[in-house]
Amino acid sequence: MDILKDKLAIGSLTTNLLGEIGSLDGLFAGAYNIRENGKCSGRNSSENIIIEDHPTAAGLLIKVSPYTKGEKVYAPACVTESGISDIVTNEFYIGDGAEVTIIAGCGVHSEGGEALHSGLHKFVLGKGAKVEYIERHIGTGSSNGKSINTATEYILGSGASLRVVSEQIGGVNNAEKKTDAFLEAGAVLVVNERLLTDGEDYVSTEFNITLKGEDSKADVISRSVARGNSKQSYVSKIEGLAKCTGHTECDAILTENGSVDAAPCLSASSPDASLIHEAAIGKIAGEQLIKLCSLGLTREEAEKKIIEGFLK
Repeated sequence: MDILKDKLAIGSLTTNLLGEIGSLDGLFAGAYNIRENGKCSGRNSSENIIIEDHPTAAGLLIKVSPYTKGEKVYAPACVTESGISDIVTNEFYIGDGAEVTIIAGCGVHSEGGEALHSGLHKFVLGKGAKVEYIERHIGTGSSNGKSINTATEYILGSGASLRVVSEQIGGVNNAEKKTDAFLEAGAVLVVNERLLTDGEDYVSTEFNITLKGEDSKADVISRSVARGNSKQSYVSKIEGLAKCTGHTECDAILTENGSVDAAPCLSASSPDASLIHEAAIGKIAGEQLIKLCSLGLTREEAEKKIIEGFLK
């Protein structure tokens, strides 16, 4: 990660958080914007991907040219100081037929007091566009005031596809995540969410998916682990307005005094809509622990292995 400090004016905490958020291989070969404590610490546009300041709010306007292939966009944000409330608005416009990967996410570090990042995101995908969006949230430091909130809107044009990987694996004390999605004919949305909370952490997740066009599809899967005294709330609603296919699933493991509320919901106004929901909450199966302990692992080691495998 030394190359980050050499090329960008960022602190060591930000460098560490960027490493935790995800792989930054190839960062300087393409388009990127690094946000640190509410300010831009580095930016680069490519021939096909233009990154500009948002015209009306603190944040970014990112435009991907039609039929761009194989490029990546990096847009992470980090908060490394207590007392900062960083609110950012990012809008992504993906041209027709483009195929790109967007790597974002947020890291928050605090040793005392509150530190907040709130992200307002909008993604507009043109006809036939294909996007993979990787969003990781991480919290570090001894403070219990680390918060990350997101409100995201996905608008998928005809034949567009979007795969979202959303991860929050420990360290964030409070989080509210709200997602609204609207799919035109033939559009496909796949969401894989992974959550881990501990101590007194709280996280709420809400999905509202509207399948507007014929043959649109959505698959929303959330896997979570609630440890300590942490609490999680999961709400998902898929609405089918035409011939479409929708599936929402929430699987959760509880350990110690963790708690999870899950409320999947379906709504259809077309007889050709096919919608399914699933929810399962429970503890780690005893036979799994016994098997791993018989191989020489302690109970704590066995639980860790099971949780790691479940969240993958």
